[in-house]
Amino acid sequence: MSHRPQFPRIAIALGFEEPNSLVEHAVAEVESGGRFLEFRLDFLRDPRQGPEAIRTFLAQCPDCLVLATCRRHQNGGRFDGSTADQIRLLEAAVAAGAQAADVEIETAEFAPASLERLRLESTLIISYHNFSGTPAMEPVLRRLQKIPAAAYKIVTTARKPSDNYRVLALARAHPRVPLIVMAMGEMGFPSRVAALIYGGLYTYAAPSGAAGTAAGQVAAHLLRTLYRVERLSRETRIYGVIADPVAHSISPAVHNRAFQARRIDAVYLPFLVPAHQLRDYFHLAELLPVTGMSVTIPHKRRVIRYLDVVEPLARRIGAVNTVWRKAGKWRGTNTDVDGVLVPLARHLKLARSSVLVIGTGGAARAAAFALVDKGAQVTIVGRSPERTRALAKACGARFLTREELAGHHFDALIHATPLGMYPRTGECFFEGEIPAEVVFDMVYNPAETLLLRRAREQRKRVIPGLAMFLEQAARQFEIWTGCEAPRSTMERAAREALGHAHPIIG
Repeated sequence: MSHRPQFPRIAIALGFEEPNSLVEHAVAEVESGGRFLEFRLDFLRDPRQGPEAIRTFLAQCPDCLVLATCRRHQNGGRFDGSTADQIRLLEAAVAAGAQAADVEIETAEFAPASLERLRLESTLIISYHNFSGTPAMEPVLRRLQKIPAAAYKIVTTARKPSDNYRVLALARAHPRVPLIVMAMGEMGFPSRVAALIYGGLYTYAAPSGAAGTAAGQVAAHLLRTLYRVERLSRETRIYGVIADPVAHSISPAVHNRAFQARRIDAVYLPFLVPAHQLRDYFHLAELLPVTGMSVTIPHKRRVIRYLDVVEPLARRIGAVNTVWRKAGKWRGTNTDVDGVLVPLARHLKLARSSVLVIGTGGAARAAAFALVDKGAQVTIVGRSPERTRALAKACGARFLTREELAGHHFDALIHATPLGMYPRTGECFFEGEIPAEVVFDMVYNPAETLLLRRAREQRKRVIPGLAMFLEQAARQFEIWTGCEAPRSTMERAAREALGHAHPIIG
């Protein structure tokens, strides 16, 4: 008789070469709250040891659900045996206690009659994987459904942001078909979370402290605690950060904790969006739909062309870092302004203060325009004399070349370039004396940059980039939700994400 267990929402994919390691990691995941484990038998040095590993694990954790998978190398796995060997191994895994078995469509089509025992004695999943891209989805589903099964898994590779929606839309279009859908790769990560909003049966995660079995998997504890995938519903609103790179961003940690603190049914996702794919991302944002987004490198200036309404100061700055959708229109503003003015005003009176801004990007533009508006005497230095001179002229600041800095001194300095940002942590704009009494570095990862360390050694007052990050993030949260930002919660989340514990100085 067929056994059809209720799937938990997270399957933890375990791929290890030795059976002892496989069992140890599976038990550790159970102790951390997991109860649905995928045993990748094809990862074992000797896949024939897989069934005994399953038996050993279930003897210790009898309430858990094991999904046995043994993918052939021709289909993206590591198993070198024949399809007959593959099916026999999965049958042995089911006999050892695995309640579900995953068989790729290529094997199922080659030997459909051999699946009968798996179909009767376990929950049979027929899977499709595409490691090169995301094809048309409907033909793939029709192909899968020719093989009777309890559920169908479709996994593609995201090559552009909208590929996320293409796989998610399939689940929404077929709510009666038991589907597991997602796109692999960092660009496909949003689909791993949003699949559970769109009706997917479950998603896949990596074990803690070990690599996953596919590109884009994150640790199960992050899916449970940070992204709260077990509580997502069709009503959950989607927010996110768009950037390239995006993996280093602490914004998901900060905003998801803020949503939790205010009990808002929302999730905040990292969207990897290369510069040339911003238009494609907005296509995705319309369809998901995305309710609001943080915008960072390299999109702060280019994003304006996709917005319906831009607030006047942000328009003058020529850069937007906060976008939201209201009354069917995309709206944009620049909360970097608050991120600059609020921390800096704790150290000096902005009017008539002399401030050196280093950089010409979106954050530097926000600082320059905002400080000039407050009456500060602003000087700008950048790598490109042409861009620096243009920015200085646009906001009413003074232009200097790097070489002309010698002999000048300022009340405050704002560093707004990527120098010193992870992974370029050994870089610093100043080798010797820093020409300001207050040093404000917009880089927040690492929490203490080489510039800030040198400033402390020179007995300067310092403002870490985290102060700016938290201020602009709090304003984003308030714009999006209409609720007061839980600032202490956001700061704790940021520090945890950075692995840093000392308080903000500033």
